[in-house]
Amino acid sequence: MAEAVAAPSVVIASAAPREAPRHAAMVRVTHWTSALSFLVLVLSGIAILLAHPRLYWGETGGLGGPSLLDLPLPFVLDTPIRGPGRYLHFLAAWVSVFTGAVYVALGLASRHFSRNLWPARAQLTLAAVKSVAGNHLHFRRATEADLAAYNVLQRTSYTAVVFVLFPLMIWTGLAMSPAVTSVFPFLATALGGQQSARTIHFFVACALVLFLIVHVALVWQTGFKARVRAMITGRPGSTRKDPS
Repeated sequence: MAEAVAAPSVVIASAAPREAPRHAAMVRVTHWTSALSFLVLVLSGIAILLAHPRLYWGETGGLGGPSLLDLPLPFVLDTPIRGPGRYLHFLAAWVSVFTGAVYVALGLASRHFSRNLWPARAQLTLAAVKSVAGNHLHFRRATEADLAAYNVLQRTSYTAVVFVLFPLMIWTGLAMSPAVTSVFPFLATALGGQQSARTIHFFVACALVLFLIVHVALVWQTGFKARVRAMITGRPGSTRKDPS
């Protein structure tokens, strides 16, 4: 859902080529809604985590018992934002779920995923992956031709986020809810218990935060102002004069 690099452009045969829209309105609206809700989820999630920065595996866990992992964070039981943080977390989670559902439904209907996100068979080669990774590691400036379509790393990472990580976040989040698991207990038992769901939820959240950091870094590398402008207006815009 967080797609701030160019989608494939449309080639128009004419004497004076027109600038084609880079991002559909659906992609832009869901991108910024998801970005805002994810930021709220991260901040409120940190507030919740500080109340008990330990991870367990199984159905139960608590102070005085064995833990799977003790996070290097202080116990902050009296923080005034812990209670409101839970409400904000749940609210932002449902906003994210609704936005994701709209994005996936419209993306499937418009063939956005098959055209722009799912890796083409020709891209799934070791040489193609090494070439793209090498360009990023050596901080090579992307050309306009490179920005005309998602490369193999972008396609695989975006596909993994949309169809693996976000669904897993939703599943584990529901599995931690006693109200939900009282009706659908298999959501927790399939993961090994509610504490297992909490642990998986934490590590998937870390993976999404890492994805966001890399995503923003690559957007900066390819021309931050032009890329953000494209995600707001839907127009590609050149990165040549972009000092970022």
